[in-house]
Parts: sequence; C-alpha cells; structure tokens
Amino acid sequence: MRNALAHVPRGQHTVVAAAILQVFSQPDREQAGTTSCHVADQIRTRWPKLAQLMDGSEHDVLAYIVFSVQHRIKLHSTNPIERLNKEVKRRADVVGIFPNEASIARLIGAVLFEQNDEWRPSTATCRSRPSRRSRPASRTPFSA
Repeated sequence: MRNALAHVPRGQHTVVAAAILQVFSQPDREQAGTTSCHVADQIRTRWPKLAQLMDGSEHDVLAYIVFSVQHRIKLHSTNPIERLNKEVKRRADVVGIFPNEASIARLIGAVLFEQNDEWRPSTATCRSRPSRRSRPASRTPFSA
C-alpha cells in the first residue's frame, strides 16, 4: 500500500487507498483479480504509474488470497516480521561487535528458533506411566 500511495499526491491518498482496499476485501482470487483490473483501469488516466504498478504486481500481491480467511488476517500484515527484525537488531546491539560470521548466524538462529517455538501451536500430550499390569513381568537375578 505504501508503494502504491507513493505515486499519488498526499491529498488523494484516502480516495486511492479506499479503491485499492476494495481489491483485498474480495472473497476469492478470481474476484480480487477482476476488481484489481477494474480499479487499475479507473485510475489509469490520472495516475498511470500507479496503474502500471498494480498491473505488474497483481499476481504477487494477491497470492495470499488463496488461503482461508482465518489465515489471510495473519498473512497480509508484515508486523510479525518487523517485530522479529527488531528483536534481532536489539540482540545484535547488545553484542556490539561480532568476531565472525558464524557468531552472527548463531545469534540469528537462536532468535528464529525461539520465535518458531512461540509460533508453533502447543502440542502437549499427557503421557501416563503404564500400569504394572500392562508391563511384562521381568525376571531379575534377585527374584526367585
């Protein structure tokens, strides 16, 4: 959206943003593509660079629409990625100077590993110990 609005005067941002948001409110990829072409055609006379940008990036921008609505909400935002980058930067600033590239890779790997654990749904299972009856009888040297 920021890239698109860069081609429009500031006074027209709300109008153009509302038109572009119509594309993202469509229920499926086919309707979103049709709406995108329609919006690009409407703005082509006033902002040809924006229309060209919309035509060229339609496939990439609408790639997430094939997912279900529950997943789309999380996918359309870059906030989680920005938070992750901020955490990597914060930890890198604490270290200051890295002795080699491997140490940077270890730090970033640790941050990504922690984030993966946070994003992964918990799959805790309750495993009870088998009862004595279900265990086979074992013979020890001390048993008669």
